[in-house]
Amino acid sequence: MVLFGVSILIFGIARLIPGDPARIALGPMASNEQVEAMRDRLLLNEPITVQYLNFIKNLVQGDLGTSLYTRRPVTEDILSTLPATFELVLAAALIMTVVGVPLGILAARYRHSGLDIAANLLALLGVVTPSFVWGIFLMLLFAFHLDILPIAGRLSRDAVLPPQITGLLLVDSALAGMWATFWDALRHITLPATALAMGGLGTAARLTRANMSEVYGRQYIQLARAFGYTEREIAYRYALRPAMVPTLTILGLDFAIMLGNAFLVEKVFAWPGMARYGVEVIIRKDLNGIVGTILVISAFFLIINMIIDIIVAYMNPRILYQNQ
Repeated sequence: MVLFGVSILIFGIARLIPGDPARIALGPMASNEQVEAMRDRLLLNEPITVQYLNFIKNLVQGDLGTSLYTRRPVTEDILSTLPATFELVLAAALIMTVVGVPLGILAARYRHSGLDIAANLLALLGVVTPSFVWGIFLMLLFAFHLDILPIAGRLSRDAVLPPQITGLLLVDSALAGMWATFWDALRHITLPATALAMGGLGTAARLTRANMSEVYGRQYIQLARAFGYTEREIAYRYALRPAMVPTLTILGLDFAIMLGNAFLVEKVFAWPGMARYGVEVIIRKDLNGIVGTILVISAFFLIINMIIDIIVAYMNPRILYQNQ
């Protein structure tokens, strides 16, 4: 139902973007007759209700139409670009979680120490600095100054492509045992994934610290200290799980949002992903490409939210009982 509402909203907004899609597709040298013929073929001269019903009829059949930008089926474009963005977002989410959460835990355990101040500073810089700025900074440092990581694409030109199984180069190359390709793909994804992860990393660190600090003030934590549990045991056995419930919810939202927000990082690092494709179709007012891309991102957002709800309910069963 949500996707149905999103489709109506996006379908209408896409047609409010200034410019004639037929003229943009054919170019300035096309005659008025050619433009009018293209408009008839795209049903742009029909009422918007007729256009939408025709779109829904094709969507049910798995047809998102033809892109005016690439002249290929939108479904084919999305299937060819989605794995690159999905792999980038997965890598960024891994960095965001593996670095951000332990950083917040350490900051909470050693409050008001130098480590806490440094963690808060890094978290603040991560939140307030746009991802493309991080991308440029990381590129200048690790690619140009230190010359240890590549700056563009998913693989080197001389790298051997692994057999396509999932579309994720790291996974496919590992499954095929092609470790040279795996290492090359890992080196290429490190900088863009880190740049994309910095905002969520800062949020994860700040939320984890705040939630852990609040949990440390509860009576059962004081009781655990009285029974002689070490600070490490208290942090990981008794404080982390309740503190992670609100943090995990925000991390899930950040993970879903990154799929749509990755376009700046993909542009900086010439990453051939769906987010970059989405920006291109918006610029060219490619109606089918716009609607198809946003529908896929919306579906991804809904799926991630459902998964997060299940995980949160598992971590805190009281949520299930409160909703019954």
